Amino acid sequence: MKYRKFGKLDWQASALGFGAMRLPVLNGNQSQVDEAQTIKMIRYAVDHGVNYIDSAYGYHRGNSEIVIARPYKVTTVVK
Repeated sequence: MKYRKFGKLDWQASALGFGAMRLPVLNGNQSQVDEAQTIKMIRYAVDHGVNYIDSAYGYHRGNSEIVIARPYKVTTVVK
């Protein structure tokens, strides 16, 4: 994977990104994202060097951002 400097940040974005505007859906319903298939796709992309995921609230009626966050969910334990 090739990476490019991202503005003035000390971070490089992958040359290829993962676009979340057209995720797989269930029963042709754009608001019902196929979570299992989407997570597999995201993991594949990340495993191959993608570190930039493009999403917006309007994609899949607000559900793309929710589904995209699931593989990255972190549980914090408070003692």
